[in-house]
Amino acid sequence: MELSDGVVHLRPINYRDAKWWKLVHQENRAWLKPWEVSYPEGGGAPPNFRKMVRAFKKDGRWGRSENLIIMHGPERVGFIALGGIAYGPSRSAFIGYWVVEKFANRGFVTRAVDLLRDHAFDDLRLHRIEINIRPENQPSIRVAMKAGFELEGKRSKYLHIDGEWRDHLCFVATRD
Repeated sequence: MELSDGVVHLRPINYRDAKWWKLVHQENRAWLKPWEVSYPEGGGAPPNFRKMVRAFKKDGRWGRSENLIIMHGPERVGFIALGGIAYGPSRSAFIGYWVVEKFANRGFVTRAVDLLRDHAFDDLRLHRIEINIRPENQPSIRVAMKAGFELEGKRSKYLHIDGEWRDHLCFVATRD
């Protein structure tokens, strides 16, 4: 599955992205660390890249998630995922994303969220999509609001981020 609006292109992550992924996480460590998941005591460790991609591919085949590289022309500018896809009576999912620092504040992530939201509503026929954001992450809050998500409320100690259980704000879009 690939999506494009003519400016931003979303394509599945693959094994050939390994060098880029490693380099981006090294060069953008300070930029990404405050927002990326961490693993609480006893929670295991992050998988290596190949295992991560293998798990993403398996989840994709089962319809549980879609994990995509955000492209602008030939440049990889970030990553976006539609995760926790549930059908049945809830028909819901969540979106998570990050952007390489040098591509921040250029509208690429908002375009990517728009594309993935529309795909979720129009193609997957989901009803509800969430984006959960740390309250300190004002740029990400702006992305969610520009993409038409509304603040629903606070999720206390929602995810383990940067070594602590962190509160998040829940932004929601529904298909009406």
